Amino acid sequence: MPARRVLDTEEHADLLRLVRDICTQELAPQVAEAEATETFPRDVFRMLGKTGILGLPYPEDVGGGGLSYEVYLQVLEEIGAVWASVGVGVSVHALSCFGLYTQGTEEQKQQWLPDMLAGDLLGAYCLSEAHAGSDPAAMRTTARRDGDGYVIDGAKAWTTHGGNADFYKVMARTSDDGARGISCFLVPGDAPGLSSDPPERKMGLTASHTTTMRFDGVRVPAERRLGAEGDGLKIALAGLDAGRLGIAAVATGLAQGALDHALAYARERTTFGKRILDHQGLGFLLADMEATIQTARATTLHAARLRDAGLPFGREASVAKLVATDGAMKVTTDAVQALGGAGYTRDYPVERYMREAKVMQIFEGTNQIQRMIIARSLDKKTGGDGEISSL
Repeated sequence: MPARRVLDTEEHADLLRLVRDICTQELAPQVAEAEATETFPRDVFRMLGKTGILGLPYPEDVGGGGLSYEVYLQVLEEIGAVWASVGVGVSVHALSCFGLYTQGTEEQKQQWLPDMLAGDLLGAYCLSEAHAGSDPAAMRTTARRDGDGYVIDGAKAWTTHGGNADFYKVMARTSDDGARGISCFLVPGDAPGLSSDPPERKMGLTASHTTTMRFDGVRVPAERRLGAEGDGLKIALAGLDAGRLGIAAVATGLAQGALDHALAYARERTTFGKRILDHQGLGFLLADMEATIQTARATTLHAARLRDAGLPFGREASVAKLVATDGAMKVTTDAVQALGGAGYTRDYPVERYMREAKVMQIFEGTNQIQRMIIARSLDKKTGGDGEISSL
């Protein structure tokens, strides 16, 4: 029972139908094998690029789809319901393009952005380091000025698409001035001195390769710096709220996919002479799963509407990420329970959904960090005085 949606135009409704068809016909047949063999689905991202999905939230004049975030997140949710690794990848790619779109010069955008949004160049995002996960200001990777360019040395952990990306959006230290000493660079994937460790051996999202990227004297021309020196952390943080909404949408989709499988099983399986769906204990469990998913979807789309209206949405993005990912963990766990022993086997995808849900609570800022952000924002005036805005 896929999600019910009400779109503002028939064009947007047609887009969601197209995405649902792509997920059913193109993605679903590949998921189990790719996840089992830990195969990165590069061709899938090329296909999504050709259909315009990778550039949906960016304006048409730069090669994007000009789509509102409210509709774009529902696209991500549809993908996440079938293949979370791809849903996360689409969100990460959009985040990798964000710095170029917002801080790049016209020359930089014309040179690289069209190929990025078309999927010809797949992006990755290098912010975290092994010792500085939730504290990016503590990063040690350096970018030393050398003639007409920079030389980057260091290592970046937890890089989605690591070793597969065509470009890396890299935050590196250009001075010792704390958070103000970090700059942002677009590093080509084939740059000499750039290498990746073997993919992390993760419990889920195994078709999405996550690696440590190593920079050993990587030379980058000055024209590949985005913004001014010292703007890097500002550029990085500016995109994180939108990135959190992307993960919230994928998590909501993941939960929806788990419910769909659990419901199908409950309709077919019988015990004591009737479908297990008709037993009150399981019926109530499925009802709670549906309520959790609807709550996550509503919270996520509320934050998206604020973003689309140009209003502050940082607190709401953290709420959405927290609610949707905690909800996904609960729903996928309950889906395994609904299938009983069968749910604990790899004959059904719900055990994979449960493993995939866990990381949703961790990346793009752990849910403990989201609680800190929400708590601190409650004492601020901006967006916190119950204002009413007309759209």
